[in-house]
Amino acid sequence: MRYASKVRFRHTLALFLATACQASPGHHTGFGSTPDITTAPAASTGVGSTSSSTSGTSGTSTGEDSGSVDGSTSTTTEPARDLGVVPDFGDATPVGCKGKIDFLFVISRQPNMKKRQAQLAAAFPQFINTIKAKFADFDYHIMVVTGDDGWGSDMCTDLCPTVSCKVGEPCCSWYDPQWEGEQCCDLTYPCQDLDLVTQCDRTWGAGEVFPAGPNDEANKPCPIDGDLRYLVKGQTNLTETFACIATVGASGYGLLGQALTATMKKNINDPGGCNNGFLRKDALLMVTFIANTADYGFTGSEGTPDAWAKAVLDAKHDDDRSVVMLSILLSDNKWEPIDRIGALAKMFPYHHLEDYDALDYGPAFVTATGLVESACAGFMPPG
Repeated sequence: MRYASKVRFRHTLALFLATACQASPGHHTGFGSTPDITTAPAASTGVGSTSSSTSGTSGTSTGEDSGSVDGSTSTTTEPARDLGVVPDFGDATPVGCKGKIDFLFVISRQPNMKKRQAQLAAAFPQFINTIKAKFADFDYHIMVVTGDDGWGSDMCTDLCPTVSCKVGEPCCSWYDPQWEGEQCCDLTYPCQDLDLVTQCDRTWGAGEVFPAGPNDEANKPCPIDGDLRYLVKGQTNLTETFACIATVGASGYGLLGQALTATMKKNINDPGGCNNGFLRKDALLMVTFIANTADYGFTGSEGTPDAWAKAVLDAKHDDDRSVVMLSILLSDNKWEPIDRIGALAKMFPYHHLEDYDALDYGPAFVTATGLVESACAGFMPPG
């Protein structure tokens, strides 16, 4: 498609070599191997932590519970004390997520994203089936948001009810000699459904339900059950519906950090908000980012990875172990600080970084299912 001509701007990814003083990135495994973190950390060390366990002395017995301080046997007998009724301090054992998982996919709409979105849709069925197999009572929310707050194309909307205008004709507002005579807009542009567009379709962080534009979008309302902006357990034709909402096209932006922050806000998840009920306090959250250009510098998202992480933690009651992060852009062994989304992901104990050029995203999701299982096992819903 005509990527260069149809987008509002293009970021330039200028990856540079990491300096010698940088801490070396973690080594995450590929398909079929065990992920770096396989059990929930015994104690959270907060955002920025990469530790997967506490010190080796935790929870062990010294074998010196009886006897005097110097190790000799005590000969003094103390009379038994009447302690009365011992208070019940409750069971601190993690209850687990019990199959409740909120899946958030944050997808770039920058040029050349068609292939990546198709690969994501292709990997989705295996991923969901693997998760289902691990949780007997699998209860999901699945939502897609994009890296901008736009909907459709003003140019194509102006050409409705017909979009048969050709490049080089006065009706087409862009021109490229190599595309002269080709369609100015995709013929599938949904002129007949413009009355279905709402303010939420143009709101940062709102779930995608009607991807539209001039460049490889689904260009149709997606058949989501229940008049929601996300999919819930029992969604009809789950695989096909996910493919629809994930085909967000390549005619927009890739401000993924900004989109994530907006999605975590309380008002958008509260009654009356665009994503009413998406985030559940008793559910694990898994966030998947996919882009082909880093969200960096003065042309990137507002804020910093620290600020984006705080938005997630605020929404998840400061529990960094209740979140799994998967970033598809630069793999761990290629990661550099210019990749701010990768930096965000690495702040959470359960994370994996995958190369966006991978021919198949399935192995990345296999690793992610292991992280989800481990995070769920140690999950403690807020009181």
